[in-house]
Amino acid sequence: MPMTGEYQHTLDTKGRIFIPARLRDELGSVFYVTLSAERCLNAYSEEYWLAFSEKVSAMPLTKQRSVRPLFAFAAKCELDSQGRVLLPQNLRDYAGLTKNVTIVGSNDHAEFWDSAAWAPIAQEELSPESIWAAMEAMQECGF
Repeated sequence: MPMTGEYQHTLDTKGRIFIPARLRDELGSVFYVTLSAERCLNAYSEEYWLAFSEKVSAMPLTKQRSVRPLFAFAAKCELDSQGRVLLPQNLRDYAGLTKNVTIVGSNDHAEFWDSAAWAPIAQEELSPESIWAAMEAMQECGF
């Protein structure tokens, strides 16, 4: 099932964040969090991450090096009994996560955004132009 929705949560003083139940169903109790090209973090289910890893292993070595940062800075996250995960400090620093975090479902992964950084992006994506562009992209894919 695709990951969808937008959720507001707060990092605790130890760097843990609650994962919404709907996303926990998709991510599983163990998942991987890594860098994104945008200033956020991407979270992938263990199944997706292992399939991605296999595809990377099949790539030529020079191409494998291009995705090295995704592995070097990745963290294996495990849900605790309260539905939280610890996001490592280096990943929180990269994404500017300090307190208020917006978790966004994005089809095959979830994204962790600093809420203040996400707000203008969300506003732009709610514009009629962005929605039209999304609909056109779907039509180009045969939807």
